[in-house]
Amino acid sequence: MQEQAQPTRDVTPVAVFDLDGTSIDGQSGSLLAVYLFRRGILGPLKAVRLAWWGVRYKLHMHHSQEEPRHVIFSRLGPMGREQADKIMDEFTATEILPRLRKDAVAEIARRNDEGCVTLLVSATFERVAQVVAAEVGVSAFIATRMRTDEAGNYLDEVDGLTVEGHEKVLAVREWADRELGEGAWRLAYAYADHHSDEELLGCADQAFAVCPGKTLRPVARKNDWPQLYWE
Repeated sequence: MQEQAQPTRDVTPVAVFDLDGTSIDGQSGSLLAVYLFRRGILGPLKAVRLAWWGVRYKLHMHHSQEEPRHVIFSRLGPMGREQADKIMDEFTATEILPRLRKDAVAEIARRNDEGCVTLLVSATFERVAQVVAAEVGVSAFIATRMRTDEAGNYLDEVDGLTVEGHEKVLAVREWADRELGEGAWRLAYAYADHHSDEELLGCADQAFAVCPGKTLRPVARKNDWPQLYWE
């Protein structure tokens, strides 16, 4: 008797979108630092410290991904969870949502219509990503989480690792294996602007370098990744 062929398992396509410099015009961390400084929440010494961190990051000098999170939440944490969330929600509404790239929103909608699971994956704070994710209509989001105390208030320490570089790849795999099932998904599309996302882009069936920086541009050319200039 001839054996019956086993049914082919459905594989869900996943489309991953970076936030800073890709889905929005700008860097949410820098924008948040300026916003807090203008509101008098962040003092000049801490603002200078964050600016120096930004210089080191831009020049590819040694830097700690946890440092700016520590500086910001050393001020937000003592305010209590409710007040800290309110400040981040106001910041996102006034400084981030107006910077959303229309082409990014349209591309997310197109991938949703194709049947993709769409993911917003970013090193930004979880609360910021949550508001943006609801606005652009992605299926889910992955972002950097801060630790909390027993009362639920934020501490000035990252819970786990900052979702940046290699950690983005690990975070996407962990989320997709848990939510979609191991072997039941594939990274169909990835969109990012920064050289630190090279590994994530390299894992996708189709990668797109969005408004790429000078370090990512030659990598995109070498790998035949289309370069998209979203305005």
